[in-house]
Amino acid sequence: MRNIPKHLWMLAILSGILQVLPFPIAGPLPAWRTIFCWFALTPLLKALTSPNSTGQPLTQIQGAILAYTTGVIWYLGNCYWIYQTMHLYGGIAAPAAAGILILFCLYLGLYHALFGALIAALRRTTSTPRTLLLSPFIWVAVELARARITGFPWDLLGITQVDNPLLTRLAPITGAYGLSFVIAAVNALWLSRITLKQRRYTRPAITAAAVTIVLVYIIALHRIQTPIQQGTDAYATLVQQNIEVGAAALAQGPPLTTTQKLSTYSALSLFPPTAETCYGIPELTTTHCTSLPPTNSAATRTLQPTNLIVWPEAPNGFLEQDPEFRQSISHLARTAQAPIIVGNIGTDQNSQPRPTLFNSADFIDANGTFTARYDKMHLVPFGEYVPYKKLFFFAGSLLDDVGQFQPGTQRSTFHTAGHTYATFICYESIFGDEIRHFETLGADVLVNISDDGWYGDTSAAWEHLNMVRMRAIENHRWVLRATNTGVTSVVNPYGRVVLAAPRHILTSLRAGFNYEHDTTFYAAHGDLFAYLCALITTLALASTQLRKPA
Repeated sequence: MRNIPKHLWMLAILSGILQVLPFPIAGPLPAWRTIFCWFALTPLLKALTSPNSTGQPLTQIQGAILAYTTGVIWYLGNCYWIYQTMHLYGGIAAPAAAGILILFCLYLGLYHALFGALIAALRRTTSTPRTLLLSPFIWVAVELARARITGFPWDLLGITQVDNPLLTRLAPITGAYGLSFVIAAVNALWLSRITLKQRRYTRPAITAAAVTIVLVYIIALHRIQTPIQQGTDAYATLVQQNIEVGAAALAQGPPLTTTQKLSTYSALSLFPPTAETCYGIPELTTTHCTSLPPTNSAATRTLQPTNLIVWPEAPNGFLEQDPEFRQSISHLARTAQAPIIVGNIGTDQNSQPRPTLFNSADFIDANGTFTARYDKMHLVPFGEYVPYKKLFFFAGSLLDDVGQFQPGTQRSTFHTAGHTYATFICYESIFGDEIRHFETLGADVLVNISDDGWYGDTSAAWEHLNMVRMRAIENHRWVLRATNTGVTSVVNPYGRVVLAAPRHILTSLRAGFNYEHDTTFYAAHGDLFAYLCALITTLALASTQLRKPA
């Protein structure tokens, strides 16, 4: 560490700060802030390809330490909401919650460290231009490792461009990794030096070419707009239950009884209120929201026809085997003459010594019959289960309130009226390679039920929404998103939020959607592009063993 010049430390710190800016920080991300992604990695790449204080290329350890600093800063800025989730909503003491956040950042920052070590290893055996040329492949390979090894691909770099109608054309082929590759490549390009034989018109030609590329990109960005649906064939009613958790629940007043909940949510399912509706992402200054005048009385309300009713994942305590719950949901389906997808706690009554619990989504046909169930396969560690629980014996009763769910074992889809629905639950939405399997199972619309109440008014709810939007683009499917506290919305196959409900209110959203039947390259082949980047990275590293240091 003593041989790392101070200016390299400053570059690493600057890069960490810049990497935070193109993601949501407290509310929805304004479009202008996404520009930071195009040069956020540049300071780090500059530091990693610069010599140390002895005039030699950085060692792998030195590269890892610099990039590790960047990674810890990025996770602190991007995932700061973990503290609030643990403290205000999880009831964990402030020092312990802060400690959990720091440990989380120190752990996941190791992936940035891996990136730094790999760049430094290449730089010691090859030139800076070649190292920069390979850096986008390495970045994507490390993102893939983050998804596959740790299982936390939260906010891949490519997610920053979910609103870029030109760049998202790659997503149905490469997934979000393709966008990450382009962004990392542009960051490396700022540091690349191209040596050309000097002729009379060399500089003017390069300048003209650069200006032309920028102009073509800007024109294409404006002309290739996200297609706007001219009409929809079906309607969904998405219920937002607005059940607060943790400290916020105490301020909300006495909780509703099961009977009151079922009655309230059933009424919202049959008669969507005339509350404020947003034509885009709520709380963005560019989003237009309107409110319809209230109806005179309950007697004048008319039943709104719908093709699907969705209740979210929420801390409502609904048990699949509860007779009152089953009777109420079946009655609602028959009254609405529509199928229902509802989040609840599923059970396996045959397990011993006590029933096994699952975070589930039940499908109820329009005739009121419970026909299928999907059990969440990718659970939230320390939220829905405790991984390697015996290793945390020192935590005492700290983890007693963590859910005791078991993961589901297979993906399932729901079939009705000639259409196929697939449901993924909350945290599962960050795994692109898992969601794509629903399309290969025949799903022509995706349903996301989620409880983002644990995030409060932090960046997490907006980050989560953007990742769901990327899943819509990758699979070219409409996503019907019913959440507990928001953002309840309908996302079209191009990632646009067509209609949304404001957060933190009890409401329901009736919105149109369509069924899609094509299969994207990404849905069929998954993370093939990311694995290709990993292969190229491996081959490049293997070749370093055959070379002498540069």
